[in-house]
Amino acid sequence: MGRRAAGLIDRLRAVFTFDRIFILILVLTVFLRFYRLDLKLFHHDEAIHSWFSYRLLHEGIWTYDPSYHGPLLYYITAGMFGIFGDGDLVARIVPSLLGTLIVALIYPLYRMGYLDKRQTLVGALFLAISPDLVYFSRFLRHDIFMLFFIMLLLVTILAYLETGSRWYGLGVAIAVAGGTTCKEEFPVILLIFATYFIYAAWKGRIHLPTRWKKDLAIFTPIAIGIIALFYSSLGQHPEILLSGGLSAIQHWTEMSEQGRLGGPWYFYILLFIIYELPIFILAIVGTIQFLAAHSDLRRRIDELIRKIRRGETFTGSLVDRIRKDTGTPERENAKQEEFFGFCIWWMVLTLAFYAIVNEKVPWLIIPQLLPAVFVSVYRMTSLKAILAVVSVIFLILCTWHTSFVPADVNEPIVQVQNSEDLRGLFAQIDNSSHVAVASENYWPLPWYYRGDLAKKLAYYGKKVDEDTIYSNNYDLVIAYDQSSYTSLDGYTKRTIKLDYWFSLYDNQDRLLEWYFKRDGKMGSMNLDIFTRVRPNASSSGI
Repeated sequence: MGRRAAGLIDRLRAVFTFDRIFILILVLTVFLRFYRLDLKLFHHDEAIHSWFSYRLLHEGIWTYDPSYHGPLLYYITAGMFGIFGDGDLVARIVPSLLGTLIVALIYPLYRMGYLDKRQTLVGALFLAISPDLVYFSRFLRHDIFMLFFIMLLLVTILAYLETGSRWYGLGVAIAVAGGTTCKEEFPVILLIFATYFIYAAWKGRIHLPTRWKKDLAIFTPIAIGIIALFYSSLGQHPEILLSGGLSAIQHWTEMSEQGRLGGPWYFYILLFIIYELPIFILAIVGTIQFLAAHSDLRRRIDELIRKIRRGETFTGSLVDRIRKDTGTPERENAKQEEFFGFCIWWMVLTLAFYAIVNEKVPWLIIPQLLPAVFVSVYRMTSLKAILAVVSVIFLILCTWHTSFVPADVNEPIVQVQNSEDLRGLFAQIDNSSHVAVASENYWPLPWYYRGDLAKKLAYYGKKVDEDTIYSNNYDLVIAYDQSSYTSLDGYTKRTIKLDYWFSLYDNQDRLLEWYFKRDGKMGSMNLDIFTRVRPNASSSGI
């Protein structure tokens, strides 16, 4: 019996090699990011981003406004629309592709020796099934673009340090330029990277290629040139290069002071607990493991120095004795230790930065999550590996509920998500000739009714007098329920959700119950829909 079991294990090991398991994880990544990509309606922000991209394609209009972040998303999405046609699914293809590539880029870290096989597989699996990473990889916002360039920056910096190849230096420049053209906080991430690597180089813990100064002089202008090209709208608005940086600082300073979307400093820790609890716990464990290991190493080195000063003799090679007494790792392990030290630095400072920033929104968790995944796989012991495997169930359940349930879900991750109620409204608009939008809240209608379809909608931007409605004989009238009509003669009335969000106020007395059930009352912005009553054919006198 024992021989049979051992034989079966050997056969499984022969079939499920490291490379094959990694490929399976990539297949799972692709499935989770591309399966029914247009299942959910666009989020409020997705509709705006797609609309701007559509106008860029058809009218050549785009000017930098810090309220809507950097240019790269708009140019890439406009290009996708030009090639494949405009639509929800097409708009989400590039985010899904970038979300997939983030997982794939773990493999070069393994090949360079910064991760071992177990760390690579567990880290890739966490990134593949993370509820936040899956959700925001199926979501047209700038954040997944920026996260891809952060990952690319990490890989290309390490590859450049390993090889000194100028191709990787060019990769660093592209990553810097790409991230900067995505979002305004990317320079903060760049500063976190730069401070660690500069300090490590100064201390001699990493070694720069001999020609690094020449490469810096070559690639810095390339990065700046790419950034300038996109922010100037391909040269159409060069004035932005002088004013854009200041306007971005002013805008986000004002937003932070207003506390428009404020929250407590521990806001993202709560999101970790809700969606990424296993990763969060293992990241804490990994940090403790690292600090404990390096604290013990320093103690042993101090003890060894005292032995040397007392003149104690050594047998055998001095280097071998030092390794034995201090546990000093071999070169590959030393490289891994340096890498994980950087990841802890990256994670802690990123968590601190987003805790300080007053704008608290769910998509900002993903730049904090990426380093946490790496820290979580530090010293992946057998016990940690078992915990990681068990954790997969929790992560997949959260992922399925947030990304693949075709209904309004009571989750903080879906802040101001457009409601599935709108599908019924779209069907009514499709069957109408003239529609009045007498509301200041109406997105995503401009996106879903663009081009020739836009002609049937009249946007007033506010409530208008009833005579305007009657004189234009609208088939359908859409009004914001907080500024609406009690009734309209000849119209029936119903109320639907425009968009919705998790309401802490309505669930604060049952948070533990909500955590397991994910139910309860949601906050929402509502629309009143007035439908003109059509007379029956039998009443026409025929």
